[in-house]
Parts: sequence; C-alpha cells; structure tokens
Amino acid sequence: MSNNILDFSMNRCTSVEAIDTTRLKSECCLRDSLTDARVEIMVALPDLTITSITGHFHHAWLKGSDILEPIFDKLVNVRVGPGMLKIIKGLVGEEEHLKELTYMVEECCHGVILTLTKKVLVKAPDDEAAKADFYSNMVMESIRLYDRCAAFAKGTPLVEGYERRNP
Repeated sequence: MSNNILDFSMNRCTSVEAIDTTRLKSECCLRDSLTDARVEIMVALPDLTITSITGHFHHAWLKGSDILEPIFDKLVNVRVGPGMLKIIKGLVGEEEHLKELTYMVEECCHGVILTLTKKVLVKAPDDEAAKADFYSNMVMESIRLYDRCAAFAKGTPLVEGYERRNP
C-alpha cells in the first residue's frame, strides 16, 4: 500500500555576473515541484538601466512563457534604484499569476544593488561597535538593503542599530 503524501521542494537562486565594465547580468532561477522559471536582466553601468530581459516561466496550472515577452518589453529602460518596485509592479501588474514573476524581476534588481553595495561593505571598520554603526547607517542611507538578503535580514546583528532607531 502506498501513502499519498504531498511531496514539495523549492530552490531559488539569484546571481549577478559582470559581463564587462559596462554591463551586469542578473539571473533569478526558481524550481519547485510545480514551477520551472528563470528571469535574466542585463543592466547598463553606470546608470543601472535594464537593457534587456529574458526568461521562461512554466507552472503546472498558471499562465506560462507565452505571456512573458510583452511584459518583459515593458521593463526595458527601467532604472534599478529608488522607486523600482512600484514601477515594476505597475508595469507587470498585480494579478495572482504574475506575482512570482514580479518577485523574480525584483530579485534580479536587488541582486544588482547588493553586488554594487559589496564595495562599500569592505570599508567597514574592524572594531565591532563601529562596524555595527557603519552597517546601521548604511541601511539608513539605503533602506532598500533592509531585509533583502540574509546579512541585512530583520533581527540580524547588522541591522540592530537601524531597528533600535526605527522600531
């Protein structure tokens, strides 16, 4: 006799690669028991404009890749920076079957931001107290960093100072 137990697993990964001195490629991949999806954006430096976006989205019962091209076309020339999340949601739409796609595009953009931020991270002082202040101030100056990666997640040591000032 076999058990009818639901089996579900999920893997999501975002990576960023410097193609050359003028372009970054950011890719978000999602694979779970129902979905196989990938979104890839090319971003021009230094203005951080999306120059192209490609991908696929296959889901067991949601609309798939046939809807992507017109959506992706709308996102070309969007700037990665302040206000981008509102712009992306406005251009993609907030229909239920588009939420995962929207999230993946946002993840690609956040990957670009975090990649460029790492140059600042290495400038942190060695003293632990000064380091905590450095990171808290960094998050205060760029709120987009807050809760966007494991290092700046809610409740982590790197954002304690920020959270004390902004309960």
